[in-house]
Amino acid sequence: MLVVLGGVAYLLFLRPAEVATVGSEIRDVQRTLVVVGRVRPPSRANLGSPVAGVVRRVLVREGDRVSGGSLVVQLDDREARAAVAEAEARVVEAETGAQAEIAQAERELQQAQRDLDRIRMVFAEGGLTQQRVEQAEQRASDAAASLLAARAQIDAGSPVAPVAAARAALEAARARLALTAVSALHDGTVLARLVEPGDAVQPGQALLTVVTDGPSEVVAFPSEDNLGRLRLGAKAVVSADAYPEDSFRATLSFVAPAVDPSQGTVEIRLSLDEPPPYLRPDMTLSVSIEAGGKEGATVLPADVVRGLGTDEPWVAVVVEGRVERRPIRIGIRGDDFVEVVSGIDPEIRVVPVAEDADLGDRVRVSAPPG
Repeated sequence: MLVVLGGVAYLLFLRPAEVATVGSEIRDVQRTLVVVGRVRPPSRANLGSPVAGVVRRVLVREGDRVSGGSLVVQLDDREARAAVAEAEARVVEAETGAQAEIAQAERELQQAQRDLDRIRMVFAEGGLTQQRVEQAEQRASDAAASLLAARAQIDAGSPVAPVAAARAALEAARARLALTAVSALHDGTVLARLVEPGDAVQPGQALLTVVTDGPSEVVAFPSEDNLGRLRLGAKAVVSADAYPEDSFRATLSFVAPAVDPSQGTVEIRLSLDEPPPYLRPDMTLSVSIEAGGKEGATVLPADVVRGLGTDEPWVAVVVEGRVERRPIRIGIRGDDFVEVVSGIDPEIRVVPVAEDADLGDRVRVSAPPG
């Protein structure tokens, strides 16, 4: 009895292990290009001032909403206001002088006209010569020209100095005063506050970074090797690293006309169909882009292919009861299935990675379920 039991145990010990296997199948596959992207806002503006100065007030902080035209940073404007006041005084002075010249010219014209009328009356009675009349007419004409010149000093848009020069200086002073107030150009959100009250700033220095309201897009930089697979209008599924359980759809809307030679990448942009509210500028995203497909392809589950990310993919197959390595050539790679272009026949059974079977082991193929 012990001999029989021992023999049975020995046979069981020598019996090959049973492994589950999978076979290839025919199905339609969709190639997916997976890239890392980031959220790009419609516009990112660094607000600054073209004049140097000292920051007096910063009216917003990071995350604040701003409206187009609203004041966000105020520089110290005391010197600029004093310059405006001085320029205004010079305008008043110049206009007052011009008004005095006008009044004097009007009086001289009136006197010249009266003299001309009197001389003409005397000439009509034969008491004066024609030459005296002509001289009086010339004086009246000169007085009228002087009056026109005096009035031109205060006419709007007149190039005559000194009133025009004083007015131009006033406009320049007011323009410099306006530059001390930095306003938002469009509705948006403050992304970065780069200065504080008391900071000395230079012309062109960024004071705030503001992102403009509008539809965001996704920007990514896949390898140039994928250029032949990228098609405008291709659909994509996007998920944020911070919210991996959620996904949303996008459409490929732009492929850069040039390749970055230093990186070997090409810029692409995707428009978002219905962007979720949690998106933030520069947020990291995972983007899966439809990059072509094939009908009736021979496929294997992606998780049975070993070395899938290398140049030499292979599978473990069962041949005459032993596990062997079989190199394969793959085509389209989908999310769950991989097209096998060559390397296995339909009747070959493939050992999944999860099975406890090494190359060279003797195994028995278990019956498929169902």
